[in-house]
Amino acid sequence: MGWLPWSSSESDTRPSSLDGYKAPDRTARALCWEARDSFFECLEKNGIVDSIKNHEKAEAACSPQLKQFEKDCASSWVTYFKKRRIMEYQRDQTIKRLEAEGADVGQLPQGQGKGFGGVAPSR
Repeated sequence: MGWLPWSSSESDTRPSSLDGYKAPDRTARALCWEARDSFFECLEKNGIVDSIKNHEKAEAACSPQLKQFEKDCASSWVTYFKKRRIMEYQRDQTIKRLEAEGADVGQLPQGQGKGFGGVAPSR
């Protein structure tokens, strides 16, 4: 290896991090998001909001989509997206309640989650 890492003619075989984990590339992230959207669409069709609390119901109704979601996404991402979906649902319910009470919620930020906020997730 040369003095400067970018001047070396040898390939760098070191892992991306100390534990050997390599971050997903753009293609892997796109697959994850597609699997997530498919799973969440199935949950929506079956009236399931909380797939963590209602795991058995979600698995019974959306098993193929859940398996694909868990296969295509890191487990931490799966947990994060499930919790985020619940949070977005609760936020949207709060906004609806406030609007029904006559509050002006025009300045509140809109969600990025598909389904509850109606806006496709940012990528």
